[in-house]
Amino acid sequence: MALKLENLRHDANGCIRCSMCKFVDIVWTQSARFARQCPINVRYAFNLYSAPGLMYSAKGIMDRQLEFTPKLLDALYKCTLCGACDVRCKRNLDPEILSVIEALRAKAVEVGKGPMPEHKAVADNIEKSKNRYGLPHANRLKWLTNDIKTAVKADLWYFVGCVASYSHQEIAKATAKILARTNTEFTVSQEESCCGHLLYSTGQIDAFKKQAEHNINILKKSGAKTVLVSCAEGYKTWKVDYPKFLDKSTDDMPFKVVHVVEHVDQLVKNGKLKFKKSIPLKVTYHDPCNLGRLSEPWIHWEGTYERYGVPTPPRGFRRDGHAGVYEPPRDILKSIPGIELIEMERSRDNAWCCGAGAGVDLAFPDFAMWTASERLEEVKETGAEAIITSCPTCKDLLQKAIQSNGVKVKVFDITEIILEALS
Repeated sequence: MALKLENLRHDANGCIRCSMCKFVDIVWTQSARFARQCPINVRYAFNLYSAPGLMYSAKGIMDRQLEFTPKLLDALYKCTLCGACDVRCKRNLDPEILSVIEALRAKAVEVGKGPMPEHKAVADNIEKSKNRYGLPHANRLKWLTNDIKTAVKADLWYFVGCVASYSHQEIAKATAKILARTNTEFTVSQEESCCGHLLYSTGQIDAFKKQAEHNINILKKSGAKTVLVSCAEGYKTWKVDYPKFLDKSTDDMPFKVVHVVEHVDQLVKNGKLKFKKSIPLKVTYHDPCNLGRLSEPWIHWEGTYERYGVPTPPRGFRRDGHAGVYEPPRDILKSIPGIELIEMERSRDNAWCCGAGAGVDLAFPDFAMWTASERLEEVKETGAEAIITSCPTCKDLLQKAIQSNGVKVKVFDITEIILEALS
């Protein structure tokens, strides 16, 4: 399996500590103020709190020259796994930097040092109630209202996810109504369980396997061929982590994974959907890490590295995050009358993480809030009236940061804007 640390020695060894992973590529840098890209390194300014520091730590663990000390665990679990380092490193080399950090967390759990207590609590909630909050599983589809009609069987299964099912139901409702108003037949399932994103990202692999197997079996029973999500974390989990867990490439999976922005964008481009209602609003778009650079399709490979690092057999590489979902949400916003889209300096594969990723918002809420507040500083520079994003978790933390900082800007999930434009 791809998350076995010992199988990633070549990738960890590939780090030469050049520190390019900490910065926005100079080609795209617009100012010194927003030229940095690694949240933990900017906040803590120490090499351990960076990809190079974690790569060398991984080597130390593999060589039994280092132990999982409290300081190492602090740096390891404060990383938001945003993938900025991974994308930046692949501008020059081809190591799976992010996989090394993920595997290092899995190793910490394996030897009984990880994860953080807050992450264990979530695992307990999922085991007990099939959702990260520990709320009654019977309430999972309570967001469904009488005006939302679902099919018993359909080729498309809307996998709602925990956050939209329990915490931000406005996103689930908006997504379902968008599907209905675009004449897209879809089904949902009361048997849906947490996708396991937080379990995977915190190294709790055994618990993650249970979720992956359960949800894939539910999909098979449904007969659906496409999984549609409105959650960036769910998107990355189904598209990248499930194939990785099964030792398969994304393209070899028996189902297709689509985010609602991809679905709507295709309808607009095919001329099947046109927005007529004007929404006079100046907005900026926040790229969720899991929908952008982290959603690069997984390419399975088994082999060895020969002299000069030549892979045998030859392998495919995931480079630059270019296959992430960047343009569909932007094209949708541009097609809505009245919307004025203004980009932040750090966007697309250069985007600054909101701070909520990989369980950081649970274990280190102060650091997560600092990261989100840094993003708001960039938002203010654009003069936008609202932030639009495509991830319930991003919306949740940005909303909290707005309230905490007293910033006069609104935040919406893109499904809310799409539905309003269809009204």
